[in-house]
Amino acid sequence: MLAQPVLAHSYWGVLVKSLTNGETLYEWNADKLMMPASNMKIVTLAAAAETLGWDYRFATTIATAGSVENGTLHGDLVVVGSGDPSLVAADGMADRVFADWAAQLKQRGILAVSGRLIGDDNAFEKEPLGFGWMWDDLPTNDSAGVGALQYNENGVRVTVSPGPAAGDSAAIALSVGSSGLTIVNAVTTTAVGTAASISTRRLAGSMTLELRGSIALGASASTLLVSVDNPTQFFVNALRAALIANGIDVRGAAVDIDDLADAPATRAAPIVSYQSAPLSVLAVRLMKASQNQYAETFLKTVGAGPGVVPTAAGGWSAAQAIFERWGVPAGALIQRDGSGLTRYDFVTPGALVAILTHVDQDPRLKGPFAASLPIAGRDGTLSRRMKGTPAEGNVRAKTGSMTAVRGTSGYVTSADGEPLVFAILANNFDAPAATITAAEDAIIVRVAQFMR
Repeated sequence: MLAQPVLAHSYWGVLVKSLTNGETLYEWNADKLMMPASNMKIVTLAAAAETLGWDYRFATTIATAGSVENGTLHGDLVVVGSGDPSLVAADGMADRVFADWAAQLKQRGILAVSGRLIGDDNAFEKEPLGFGWMWDDLPTNDSAGVGALQYNENGVRVTVSPGPAAGDSAAIALSVGSSGLTIVNAVTTTAVGTAASISTRRLAGSMTLELRGSIALGASASTLLVSVDNPTQFFVNALRAALIANGIDVRGAAVDIDDLADAPATRAAPIVSYQSAPLSVLAVRLMKASQNQYAETFLKTVGAGPGVVPTAAGGWSAAQAIFERWGVPAGALIQRDGSGLTRYDFVTPGALVAILTHVDQDPRLKGPFAASLPIAGRDGTLSRRMKGTPAEGNVRAKTGSMTAVRGTSGYVTSADGEPLVFAILANNFDAPAATITAAEDAIIVRVAQFMR
């Protein structure tokens, strides 16, 4: 399969082993370092599960900085985060949570806040972006930065609709009005039947999102998913609007604590405490949807400790120590982010198989980890792959994709019932990405057909 002429310029690493006896069934460049793309999420989730445990929950609290008299908090309201990535606008989830927080404030006698709503994100390092992320990826929601306070996966949906006539500007609408983004609209309406072509540009640290290109007259709207610049500001903007909508008169502005010279030094004990779903549940979103923001959040949290602010560098240092204990050679894994978005990440197929094998053999880790993986032909990023083959419903694996990188690694049961583990990575190819994916699938199906 790998000898096909169309794959002649590509670089492959493959390893297939038995989970029953550890026997190697096939290997090709199994000890060569390769870019993993989102196969790096296998590494991140394994480290998070080992360090934090599947019951770990992210906490968010609200405290007062001031006194409450006659229904008014004379001072600031401070919301403190620890990285919860799961408060989203979808299905009204965040609205319900924020409404409950408003109800708890009312129960404490707070109907108005004379001061500001301050977002305290000091539980995480200040750098929101991953090491080596490409500048031209930054406008997309796949490259959303992370912080201790996060809302709607730190992204918004932008809808671009054609104008009333050819030559007119397109209409732009955002799914969340409090994004903080300034939109520069350079999308024009073109003649009926022309193909839509819309690009985005936003530099790191900038609140300006440029939309350029064209959309045909009468065409259906185009939807783009874009990142915000400041996750903390995005969070407090949304929370302030929700509190006001639920009857709490917040008179001051919503602000990021890092932008204040006069942040309150003392606060009362938290009057609202909220916890996310456990890591075992959050892991499903991470792996099946390949959600980068979750991965970066988990990596930083792995690097936490008494008196230690969580950082990405601390996370990968802690992860390295874990995997060395598991028998993964130090040189077989170079991790610089949690999601695999950076091109500074490198891993060998052998290291991925070693990590997957350890997880499978550890009853503390196995169940929730396996449950989080996409299933071939059924769900997640494998929902459309390997349908109608012996791999459908059989393979549980993490996919990975970015320019000139593809990977699929996970578990499969052979035709005679033997549990197998595999890692497949492809780098530096000039063939169409679909051709590479088809070759991956052919290999996995062949492994599913294997019999002793």
